[in-house]
Amino acid sequence: MNDFLQSIIDRDPAAKSKLSVILTYPGVKAVFFHQIANFFCVAKFDLIARMISQFSRFLTGIEIHPKAKIGKNLFIDHGMGVVIGETSEIGDNVTIYHMVTLGGISPSIDSDNQRDVKRHPTLKDNVVVGSGAQVLGPVVVGKNAKIGANAVVTKDVPENAVMVGIPAKNVGTTTEEFKPYGITPSSGE
Repeated sequence: MNDFLQSIIDRDPAAKSKLSVILTYPGVKAVFFHQIANFFCVAKFDLIARMISQFSRFLTGIEIHPKAKIGKNLFIDHGMGVVIGETSEIGDNVTIYHMVTLGGISPSIDSDNQRDVKRHPTLKDNVVVGSGAQVLGPVVVGKNAKIGANAVVTKDVPENAVMVGIPAKNVGTTTEEFKPYGITPSSGE
């Protein structure tokens, strides 16, 4: 838990203390409730799991399906409107901003054939997904990739890619570590 909280402080210049992160960050609460919901889901108590998930959504504005697989140190910044679908997989140290959807592409068409099929994205380690971005379908977003605000991703993204636009296009690569809000230790905030 200490590493999780520190990872948020390291990525958010507005985070003043671990206590403030615990008490005031909806993404922290959503991840906490997801861990509980996922426990019940794995134990095959699907209704209880979904109820916990929906309670979390009511409290935080963030919807994470109980079956979604989440690695360590997921930071959902602001969080309102984030949706993480059932077969989503999220690696370690991923940052997701508000209004992001990790969704499927045709959930109402032939639903029976889509059950137990991978239909949501996989985000590898250290991915950053900007505000309002939509990552749709069973795509893989490679390690260290950056998805720009409001981008719509429907195809696999290579490692270190910078994706922007609708549909998202690779506009280059990044080799530097993610710096939230463009802040660096030497910039003096």
